[in-house]
Amino acid sequence: MIRKILIANRGEIAVRIIRACREMSIATVAVYSEADREALHAKLADEAICIGEAPASESYLSMERIISAAVVSGADAVHPGFGFLSENSKFADLCRQCGITFIGPDAEVIEKLGNKQEARKTMIEAGVPVIPGTEEALEDWQEAFKAAKKVGYPLMIKAALGGGGKGMREVYDPAGFEEAFRTAQKEAVSGFGDGRMYLERLIQNPRHIEFQILADNYGNVVHLGERDCSIQRNHQKLIEEAPSMVLTEKMREKMGEAAVKAAKAAGYVNAGTIEFLLDKGNHFYFMEMNTRIQVEHPVTEWVTGVDLVKAQIKIAAGEKLEFAQKDIRIQGHAIECRINAENPEKGFKPSPGTVQDMYLPGGKGIRIDTAVYSGYTIPVWYDSMIAKLIVWGKGRKEAIRKMQSALGEVIIEGVDTNVDYQYEILHDQDYLDGNIDVEFIQRFSEMQDSAK
Repeated sequence: MIRKILIANRGEIAVRIIRACREMSIATVAVYSEADREALHAKLADEAICIGEAPASESYLSMERIISAAVVSGADAVHPGFGFLSENSKFADLCRQCGITFIGPDAEVIEKLGNKQEARKTMIEAGVPVIPGTEEALEDWQEAFKAAKKVGYPLMIKAALGGGGKGMREVYDPAGFEEAFRTAQKEAVSGFGDGRMYLERLIQNPRHIEFQILADNYGNVVHLGERDCSIQRNHQKLIEEAPSMVLTEKMREKMGEAAVKAAKAAGYVNAGTIEFLLDKGNHFYFMEMNTRIQVEHPVTEWVTGVDLVKAQIKIAAGEKLEFAQKDIRIQGHAIECRINAENPEKGFKPSPGTVQDMYLPGGKGIRIDTAVYSGYTIPVWYDSMIAKLIVWGKGRKEAIRKMQSALGEVIIEGVDTNVDYQYEILHDQDYLDGNIDVEFIQRFSEMQDSAK
């Protein structure tokens, strides 16, 4: 049994995990930086331990300090949430060495899937479709330039490690290759400490479709349907929904089977996400696997009724999955909007500061995941996402109407937010008609600029 969990994270995901633990009668330990002394997660947990100064490198990214907090508090498990150390194989291994349960996959699996090139090899061997590209990692731009001729243009330069849109550049012709490669590599070294890169053929205007996976320690693997995450800016997701309106049941079954096959091939255990690109001809390609809980997990929870955080904890505790694939039923439609403290009219400039007043909507089919409250000061040190607004309806049209209404009620004073920007997207005709892909935001923003 897991009796006490240290949450190695902050913000709304830390609060989300604390609440799940309460319902499971599991004690919680929060860790916080000096900047988060008044943060909600530090107030809600049974115990709270300061682990360092405001910069993440001195607090939420410090493995030694987090492990020390777990040992001192007597926590027998660590939940990493998303971001920070959630996909760090060294941290997962350190937990294991210290006799602490890491709520996620084994370190070896994280390392294998975190290296995008190794992940590609694993999927190819398993028969999962992958985007055509280089087979070996590349560090020298001239070597990469030669490889680019074989891959063909347009192409995507990607960091072998990492994610979140960092270390990625699109290249449409040879003239722009060197600068794009050097820039992406510099970003990769800065963000992930690794300059290895690889090349992929660029799938133009695809949809970003991801499948949620749950796998236990006994070989049982299921998928919980898909999420359409096509609306994104600079490879950062903005609006997610489940299910995708373009997938037929036959297509969902085919992609779901590929996702399960991918997880089994990797020897995966716990919650994870298989991410695909879907082209205009309905051909899908494996892109990557995220070895953690996702920001957008609530939409899957709503259409399946499965609490993914609780499932993670139960799997880590050695329990078998409580259901089989045939038991999973997709009901209704869910949409999530990420509410960020930023100003879309100023190039999405972050807007830290004190929330002077706040009103968030409620009612049937509306869920708010947040750690922000009136009087709370949003730090300058971390991600700008301050809340997630999630709605559920019997169908997509009903869910859209509910989200339109809910966004219209949101009041957050004292800082700039992207609420109005989200509201405008939810009223855009292309969005309403489902004419969306990963380039939607670029087209939408250009249309807004031309209208000014």
